[in-house]
Amino acid sequence: MKASYPVTWLIEIAEVHPSGYYKWVKTIEAREKRKEMDKGLMELMLSIHFKHQEYGYPRMVVALKEEGFKVNHKKVYRLMKVMEIQSVIRKKWRYFGKKGSVVHPNLVNREFKERKENEVLVTDITYIPFQNRFYYLSAIQDIYNNEIVSWKLSERNNMKLVMDTVEDLNKKRNVHGTILHSDQGFQYTSKKYNKRLIKYGIRGSHSRKGNCLDNACIESFFSHFKTEMLYQTDCKTEEELIQAIETFMYEYNYKRFQKRLNHRAPVEYRITMAA
Repeated sequence: MKASYPVTWLIEIAEVHPSGYYKWVKTIEAREKRKEMDKGLMELMLSIHFKHQEYGYPRMVVALKEEGFKVNHKKVYRLMKVMEIQSVIRKKWRYFGKKGSVVHPNLVNREFKERKENEVLVTDITYIPFQNRFYYLSAIQDIYNNEIVSWKLSERNNMKLVMDTVEDLNKKRNVHGTILHSDQGFQYTSKKYNKRLIKYGIRGSHSRKGNCLDNACIESFFSHFKTEMLYQTDCKTEEELIQAIETFMYEYNYKRFQKRLNHRAPVEYRITMAA
């Protein structure tokens, strides 16, 4: 009514103290301003979410910081709840291998932290459902910085897949004395595989039977891979699938920041620590 009558009359009629009225007006204006700012922030958060649906609120905070917005994690959590967006849930899978002929002791013993570069590598195979059939992805990861050092894709889960991955590793790294840890899958306990490890001076290590936590690092990577790439893309051909995997591996190693690495990507962290 202040557009039609003097504010002093309205305050007197309503029996409101002037300071109380103006404090209320100031609060309303600040609230509206905050709502407008939150609206812009929510639009930015939504665009980040559409691109990275795997982000929960902690990583959303870092992503906003990269965009120049320093926002309290509690506010980010509240706004994500208002928008009803959250990180997609990642399913964990267990693999029970067959009994093999060569089983090494567990040299890693779940001691994944405070490892040196190239000291401990972990490896495993995951399946990729595609066009009514399966592809198999073999990967080797350095737990020093979570970097994927080597990977191969095949239509068959066989010895060749594993051996090709080890060959690729040997071309990229000096692996003499390096521990290569895996589960007790039939390839990893075969005599052929272990002869190759001996040839390159690699120390073999195996998880306990049926215990996926002994190889949690690579299990975690595959979980991220399926959530962030496989479930978010719609590849029509084998060429598109391979290209999507190559793109993900590059972004994971060179662009995807990780909290454990001081919010750096694996390769960036390795280069920074070596400097």
